[in-house]
Amino acid sequence: HHDEECDCGCHEHHHDEDCDCGCHEHHHYHHAEEVFTSWGKETAKTFTKEDIINTLENFSDEKKFGIILRAKGIVQGENNKWLHFDYIPNEIDVREGSADVTGRLCVIGCRLNQEAIEKAFNL
Repeated sequence: HHDEECDCGCHEHHHDEDCDCGCHEHHHYHHAEEVFTSWGKETAKTFTKEDIINTLENFSDEKKFGIILRAKGIVQGENNKWLHFDYIPNEIDVREGSADVTGRLCVIGCRLNQEAIEKAFNL
């Protein structure tokens, strides 16, 4: 049960009868780390902008990936360019940005299927 002070993030996620993310059983005195998990990976792999957009567009499939609330990263693009991306449900932002030492990916959500996420990025 949530109140105005509750910042567990669950209320940003829409539930239906088939939803079993456990968020609605979450009591707001619990620590966030008990509800959310994150997956992170470093990669030297090169991506195209289309690769990233296609992958992020699939993240709305909760049955396959779990509930992804946020994904972000910096990855090597083509022609020595670097791609910075941000994802929240229904909003994808991929842009060219400054270089980094190595590519990094981060995904945050509830009950993440880390294997499916890794496959989605072809790692």
